[in-house]
Amino acid sequence: MDVLNGYNLDYFPENLLIDILSFLGVRELVRAGRVCKRWRRLVKDQRLWRVVDLTAWKGVTSRILWVLLRQYLGCGLRCLRMRGLLLSARGGTFLSESWLKALSTKCPRLRRLCLLHADLRSLPSCQILPLSLQVLELRGCELPRGFFEQTLPYNSDTEATTSRERVGKGTSTPSGITIERLILNNVPSFTDQHLQSLTSWQKLSHLELRDTFRITANGLRNCAAKDGVSGLEGLYRLKSLELGITGRQGYHLQMASLGLGSGWLGLEELSLGGKEVGPGLLCASRLKDLKHLCLWSCTLSNLQIRKSCRMLRGLRRLEFLDVVFQPRQCTSEEGNNEEEQDGEEAVSEDSSANENRKQDIVDPIPSLRRTLGALLPCCNVVFTNCSVQSNTE
Repeated sequence: MDVLNGYNLDYFPENLLIDILSFLGVRELVRAGRVCKRWRRLVKDQRLWRVVDLTAWKGVTSRILWVLLRQYLGCGLRCLRMRGLLLSARGGTFLSESWLKALSTKCPRLRRLCLLHADLRSLPSCQILPLSLQVLELRGCELPRGFFEQTLPYNSDTEATTSRERVGKGTSTPSGITIERLILNNVPSFTDQHLQSLTSWQKLSHLELRDTFRITANGLRNCAAKDGVSGLEGLYRLKSLELGITGRQGYHLQMASLGLGSGWLGLEELSLGGKEVGPGLLCASRLKDLKHLCLWSCTLSNLQIRKSCRMLRGLRRLEFLDVVFQPRQCTSEEGNNEEEQDGEEAVSEDSSANENRKQDIVDPIPSLRRTLGALLPCCNVVFTNCSVQSNTE
């Protein structure tokens, strides 16, 4: 013990000290920098500021943001998470145009920005965000009407080229929005007009819309990728789309996923959750390029899944996440028809299938695996945290 007491942190190498400091939060890091000059120098190491999470730091003001930006944040920053004052008793805004411009200058490698409960109505457009952003995540935020609109400098050459030519050449204006993934969760002010503004984005390939209850089927239909007079129109660069309504009661008139019924060129991944699963499955057969389908936070029956999957022969991955399956009911003619159809598509299941039918009534997942294996032989089916609804009768 006497030998151990003779050593302190001054004998530790700097790489080891940086690894120890990496377990601290932002607020604790700032306090650690006040210990001594050596620690202050270590705290400013950019390896400690790659991922900055300010959501747990309550009471972050614009003054604190300026201090962090001037003294700590730099070229090492990759991901930044912040909590706004929308739900705070003080209220007000804490993000300013000057701070965002300084952030883009001092942190040129910032790739992901997550804003929680932030009031963005004082900002004119998302074009003032750092140009290096690839992922933008907004949760519980308030948006102005034209937040996602972008104004590009006039160029006669770019005006003359069609959308097909622009995709082939890969050209994009320097001032254009380069965000590839947009995540919106519980953003009540997001409307069809905002969705239409996204069609001008050059690199948007992944879009997540959760609890955006103001999006309608017509709005989604108008933005769907389709062939137009001058080439591809709409969100034709989009490869992945997620729609889900789980936290809103009385959401029975919108059903935005019905907008998929008109088709969507190039859409390869679709994720449906909550109240969007039922209408979305009815329209999924119109998506000719669909390869990956994910269903989450919903209640489904075997018959509903079978009818939908018969029209999705091109699927390569089918995922069920937090899904409650209704117990299978083999009654009268429906059961006989299903058995005949399953027998035609799965010839090898004769004796073993009959022995397991009684067990499948209680637990439909084994029979669903066999049915999906026959309907979609080239598809990988994944069940995650799924359960079977108890039959109370």
